[in-house]
Amino acid sequence: MFRWEPAAGGLLFLLSLQACGLQPVYSGGTSSAPAKLARSVSIAPIAERGGFLVRQALLDRFGEPDAAPKYRLEVELDDQILAFGVRGDNSAARERRTLRARYRLVETVSGVIVVDATASADAGIDRVSSNYAVVAAETTALERLATDIAAQIDARLALFARAAAATP
Repeated sequence: MFRWEPAAGGLLFLLSLQACGLQPVYSGGTSSAPAKLARSVSIAPIAERGGFLVRQALLDRFGEPDAAPKYRLEVELDDQILAFGVRGDNSAARERRTLRARYRLVETVSGVIVVDATASADAGIDRVSSNYAVVAAETTALERLATDIAAQIDARLALFARAAAATP
């Protein structure tokens, strides 16, 4: 009878990943290309409350930049709430909050845009009879979406750093 051993299964999994060429993005810790890039990026202020939340989430991920950052990250947000699902009294039963970000990584000296991409996230919100509860749900959704957007931006810039470090 075959008995599954987690350690053996984990080892087999790691060997299969190594065989297909996958490598951790942050291998090398603080000396990895993505970690070095994060320290060399200043994040420009972003308008509105959602922008503040995204910027704070990015600062939490990147940390404070070096004294003379090599890059500047510029982010523009589009925050929309769409109501749908009509009740009998013609009020909305649900909402969808969508946060989209267009971001650019710009070399500070030359002004050359090295990354120009977008990120988006959305969340569903139940509309209840309490307006306070709806506003609280919308605010919570915005906080989660800002964290998701920051994670997507971080992942994309980590891939850029990794690819830039690989090319001579």
